[in-house]
Amino acid sequence: MKTKTKNTKLPERQAKMYAFLSDYINTNGFPPTVREIGEALDIPSTSLVSYYLKGLEERGMIDRESSISRGIRLVSDPYQPTDFWADSGETLSIPFLGYIVASAPIPVEALTGTETVEINRALFGRDVNGLFALQVQGNSMIDALIHDGDTVILRHQDRVENGEMAAVWLNSNAETTLKKVYYEGARVRLQPANPTMEPIFVPANDVRVQGKVVMVIRQLSN
Repeated sequence: MKTKTKNTKLPERQAKMYAFLSDYINTNGFPPTVREIGEALDIPSTSLVSYYLKGLEERGMIDRESSISRGIRLVSDPYQPTDFWADSGETLSIPFLGYIVASAPIPVEALTGTETVEINRALFGRDVNGLFALQVQGNSMIDALIHDGDTVILRHQDRVENGEMAAVWLNSNAETTLKKVYYEGARVRLQPANPTMEPIFVPANDVRVQGKVVMVIRQLSN
């Protein structure tokens, strides 16, 4: 975590944008689009919104995947005390269901476990139902800021928007994998976020979404 810098003031526009992002994510459980940010903050140009987001990213306050419409993730606010989130609410125990390989599919029975992950409840707003955690093995999602050893928090749902990341169950093989999901008529493309890896194409009726990724907990290097 970055150290708080004394007498360093976040520019007003960026401060308002970060406050809006925090409030929106806490309320809805997912980040806003660039267009929604512009409408809320009365910024008419999406390019200007992206400019301010880049500033927050350079300060280490957000991670952003620009190719996804809701690809913003709060990291930390170096202009707040280190216990900023600790004062935000009670601890939420999220079921930890085991490991998921972010590469080739793995048998669904590998998703087992009785442990929990402790997360500040305020990070998820009012809706905390259906959350579960998986630890990622593999690097097929590295361009989506998900690395080997990271823990992903997912919300149980059976449908996601095109381009969103999800744990997906392949019915015919009873296998599961973590990928970006794209519905393409009679088939579904399961897209890795790694340019060295090829997508997986499966019939639409062979795919069942288990949950959408709503948060990534970074495994810091030693």
